[in-house]
Amino acid sequence: SLSLSLSLVLLCVSLQGINIVEPSNAETALVTNPGMYQLDIILKKGHNLAIRDRGGTSDPYVKFKIGGKEVFRSKTINKNLNPVWDEKVSLLVDSLREPLYVKVFDYDFGLQDDFMGSAYLYLESLEHQRNLDVTLDLEDPQYPDHDLGTLDLAVTLSPKEGDFREATMLLRRSWKRSNKLHSSMRLSDVHRKAQLWRGIVSISLIEARDLQPMDANGFSDPYVKFRLGHQKYKSKTIPKTLNPQWREQFDFHLYEEQGGFIDITVWDKDAGKKDDFMGRCSVDLSPLSKEHTHKLDVPLEEGEGMLVLLVTLTGAAAVSISDLSVNILDDPHERHQILQRYSVLRSFHNLKDVGMVQVKVIRAERLMAADVTGKSDPFCVVELSNDRLQTHTVYKNLNPEWNKVFTFNVKDIHSVLEVTVYDEDRDRSADFLGKVAIPLLNIQNGERKAYALKSKELTGPTKGVIFLEIDVIFNAVKAGLRTLIPIEQKYIEDEPRVSKQLLLQNFNRVRRCILFLINAGCYINSCFEWHSPQRSICAFLLFVLVVWNFELYMIPLALLLPLAWNYILVASGKDTRQDVVSDPERKGFINKLYAIQDVCISVQNALDEVASYGERIKNTFNWTVPFLSWLAIVALCVATVLIYYIPLRYIVLAWGVNKFTKKLRDPYNIDNNELLDFLSRVPSDIQVVQYRELKLDLSHSPNKRKKNNPG
Repeated sequence: SLSLSLSLVLLCVSLQGINIVEPSNAETALVTNPGMYQLDIILKKGHNLAIRDRGGTSDPYVKFKIGGKEVFRSKTINKNLNPVWDEKVSLLVDSLREPLYVKVFDYDFGLQDDFMGSAYLYLESLEHQRNLDVTLDLEDPQYPDHDLGTLDLAVTLSPKEGDFREATMLLRRSWKRSNKLHSSMRLSDVHRKAQLWRGIVSISLIEARDLQPMDANGFSDPYVKFRLGHQKYKSKTIPKTLNPQWREQFDFHLYEEQGGFIDITVWDKDAGKKDDFMGRCSVDLSPLSKEHTHKLDVPLEEGEGMLVLLVTLTGAAAVSISDLSVNILDDPHERHQILQRYSVLRSFHNLKDVGMVQVKVIRAERLMAADVTGKSDPFCVVELSNDRLQTHTVYKNLNPEWNKVFTFNVKDIHSVLEVTVYDEDRDRSADFLGKVAIPLLNIQNGERKAYALKSKELTGPTKGVIFLEIDVIFNAVKAGLRTLIPIEQKYIEDEPRVSKQLLLQNFNRVRRCILFLINAGCYINSCFEWHSPQRSICAFLLFVLVVWNFELYMIPLALLLPLAWNYILVASGKDTRQDVVSDPERKGFINKLYAIQDVCISVQNALDEVASYGERIKNTFNWTVPFLSWLAIVALCVATVLIYYIPLRYIVLAWGVNKFTKKLRDPYNIDNNELLDFLSRVPSDIQVVQYRELKLDLSHSPNKRKKNNPG
């Protein structure tokens, strides 16, 4: 007891004058858990590892796992069976009963990585506080007789049991670091914004030349895969050619200032079989200057031919995450600067920077219980286009509080903010708890709002409510101009599947659009047949008047009439927008044969596309998205004035000259259709249902119960 008293006195003396900040979980465990150990590992090298590539080599990397959880992953050594890593890692281990599980893989871009062997390091057998050289023999449990090589490690195990002075010093250093961090966050805005990506890489895939023939007819069906870190893109397939032209553009995010390597592989599409590899290459972004387009002719390795690319690097500070205490928009001076940045006077400065959105993820209530204990371990993921951030996990709680602020750069005001709640599962992928999708144009700035969570398909409710506060600041001129260029592709998408339910749903959508046109034709035909004499007389007089005095400006003027009429109906409270009742249940695949599946997917997508464009045209005039309807009004008014004052022959001549000289002025121009790009921003009926907010029943809310029952 005397020793304990002296230790407590020394601890109190050592903590004088220190502003105490709550220590981290790991440091608390170090003091409270007497069985804590520190495991220092140096991954040195490998010997005679297994061959997994066709060239007689492998691209090995190593993973460490303890208790089923991955704690370390090494870098990849390309084309080497005797790799040298020399990487160091320090791990905190709370039990020596769990062995260190070491696994080696061969990295394969675009494919699943190949297993190269594994081994166990039993921690109970290690001597304490001694540097030990360990050689692990790699094995494959399915083929125990195969020789898969060895790994060389240097391991040091240091027990923390009873080392009270070291734990105290560690806590003091942690508290000082925390105080220093909080001070630096107050001193500088730069330090308090943790930027996650630093720029955008735009790649235009123009063409390929002299590719290797892979089919019996002397041609190939080539397509290209791109990869930068976890970001992946795949181009369309060009059939039966060795000199394909794609004219496609892809945008990647740069997560480091110094750049990186973009891995590129070319494949031959082979229906019903595994696609054939045609070659690979890489693009080093480090030497490329920013804000400049570089034309690159990149030869293919392990194959024939070359790719022609246009690469543009754009610097940007795009996404960040912080606590509510470091909310940038709460600072009046900084908010004024942001408003100035997106003011009308700066409409033509950096057209890609349309605006910014700040999302405060406050809390959730009454979530679904995903664990057998009746609780969940929820965390929240916020996505905007290809930007993805997530909160920390709140363990064993159905009413978690996150209090996090996410800041995104807006490149397209028609993007949809997706907020998804998951349950963390240590041994497998996270379980889905609920989701909401919020179009940026539907957001009311500064309003703290409760959103009912929906199912994965966003077509029906699920259990739980999430509280968000969102602010969107954007430049309307930039947003309007951005509407007329192609929409950004999303690089993380579900693979298309054949669904009987989806096929029927798309067919019904097309049928509704066709029935609308048939009804309109019947209405016009009824005027010719004098079903209603009064209506037929008015239609006849209108027809004579329009034909006798026809001018081209009357076409956009006529299109303004239904927009104005529906605006009056919407403003008066008579909503003309239609709902679509959909069944979210999925009933599996129609047929697993590849040929039938390809045909069904093609028909399904064609029906979806036809129905979507029909619904988008209707929703433009129905004021489903007021911003787009106002943009249509502006465009139609401008078209009306131009056509009224400028003779048609001059307009057609200018259009023809521009169309014929476009390829001469810019050989690598990527074609697009402004009208279709505009319509792609208008939500279809399915998206209208997905984005609609559900009515809330807050009668069981914990906050309301507290308010009604203060005692």
